Amino acid sequence: MRVTVNGELHELPEGSTLEALLRALELPQDAQATAVNGDFVPRASRAVQALSDGDAVTCFQPIVGG
Repeated sequence: MRVTVNGELHELPEGSTLEALLRALELPQDAQATAVNGDFVPRASRAVQALSDGDAVTCFQPIVGG
């Protein structure tokens, strides 16, 4: 299956999760905020967030402060 991550196309095995994607891309999971198709995905939900062909994933560093 193919997903887009920050505008770049990536191939993943069917049934991959957001957590598996972050591991495959070697992104630091505790320093990334994530969204799938524009919907925020909390860190605690990444292991169960299944990805589908055509999904758009956004990974970014969260902004903290006021």
